[in-house]
Amino acid sequence: MNYFPAFFNLKGQRVLVVGGGEVALRKVTLLERCDALVTLVAPDVAPELVERAQRTPDPAALGSLTIHTREFLPDDLEGARLVIVATSRRAVNRWIANLSDARGIPVNVVDDRETSRFIVPAIIDRDPVMVTISTGGTSPVLARRLRERLEAFIPKRVGDFALWLRGLRQTSMDRLRDTQERRRFFETLVDGPAAQRFIDGDARGAARLAQQLLATTATAPRALGNVTLVGAGPGDPELLTLKGLRALQDADIIFHDRLVSSAILDYARRDASLVSVGKSAGGTSTSQAQINALLIEHASQGKRVVRLKGGDPFVFGRGGEELEALAKAGIAFSVVPGITAALGIGAYAGIPLTHRDHSHSVTFVTGHAGKDGKEPDWRALAAPGATAVFYMGLARLEQIVAKLLEHGAPADRPAALVAHGTLPNQRVATATIATIAATAAALESPTLFIVGEVVGLQATLGWFNAESGADMSRSA
Repeated sequence: MNYFPAFFNLKGQRVLVVGGGEVALRKVTLLERCDALVTLVAPDVAPELVERAQRTPDPAALGSLTIHTREFLPDDLEGARLVIVATSRRAVNRWIANLSDARGIPVNVVDDRETSRFIVPAIIDRDPVMVTISTGGTSPVLARRLRERLEAFIPKRVGDFALWLRGLRQTSMDRLRDTQERRRFFETLVDGPAAQRFIDGDARGAARLAQQLLATTATAPRALGNVTLVGAGPGDPELLTLKGLRALQDADIIFHDRLVSSAILDYARRDASLVSVGKSAGGTSTSQAQINALLIEHASQGKRVVRLKGGDPFVFGRGGEELEALAKAGIAFSVVPGITAALGIGAYAGIPLTHRDHSHSVTFVTGHAGKDGKEPDWRALAAPGATAVFYMGLARLEQIVAKLLEHGAPADRPAALVAHGTLPNQRVATATIATIAATAAALESPTLFIVGEVVGLQATLGWFNAESGADMSRSA
């Protein structure tokens, strides 16, 4: 993240604007709305700016505009909290920026991202609610287009709604027992009919519903904790379901697997606790018994717990084992399915797992050796017209291939390895069962191993990163 997002309180604070044209006018207009004390310096000043400086000041506002019609002087920086430079002379702009830097004053140079210490984002103003969109200075046009789209989705009265909610804070503190209970009250309020009533203009109806909810919450027994088992999908954060997103936003604590990406964890509520309980071959791991105990412990404390797993929690995710432990402990739970790796990665790799001309069945198999010595039905996996998908199979690839060949699979049956499926660094290697092992050296876990005639379609159907150099299938 190149920029730390922050909002400055400039009420009654001095801000220096250097430049007197149209861009400076836009900045001054915004700064005046923040009640800043704006000093503008420029040899030539637009008439609209002069008119703004000469108008009768609003007695209720702390802001003002003072204009000096001359060239910038270094002494103009004295006492400034922010500096915005908007002249047409690049060398002058950078000189002022360097002087500001030397004094520790944040500076924005319009259309010069490298020189700026802060940037001004596109703004959706529903005061006191502010939504800002920034592209890090890379594309103001894109930021503006995103703002246009968001404007249509954010109600005009949402700022008034925020002020109304602020008015309920003291009442909620007087009547509700703790922070967690108050947060749940406001979550229910914001998500429920009272919010819609207010947004629709029925403030009295909203107040009535809010008081009813407050009374119900205040007299209700302390909320019991629960666990939500959430499938994070195969990797691409946009494949997380809407229900999974809501669970992450509501969670007090999230226990996540090692392979759940930071991009998915970014969807979590900012003050939620994130705890990695991943397992890794040969590395530090959290045992299943420890994970079960953690889920029970935190849910017993009344917390909303999310157990976040890659793919789908019921497909080689040991989700059933965790729910059995919760059920035994009397902990309430629910499940949000995820797109399992085989389905998501097959789609992104361009490999349909079934096809009426090539495959009438698909079997998901774990590539790990069973501790009890049990083996899958190799003859069924090797049968014609079937697709086999091996999860976590890279480490045992040679053994898997040997078993398939031993049980009748033809050596020329198409096979594929897909590493980091659905992610920007996805790599696909296609070959035959007999030759696929030669491609494995260039890949790393997590890798999915797919065997079946459907793999032969990948050369035609591959689409994701197919032209970026990440797809190895043409050379494998």
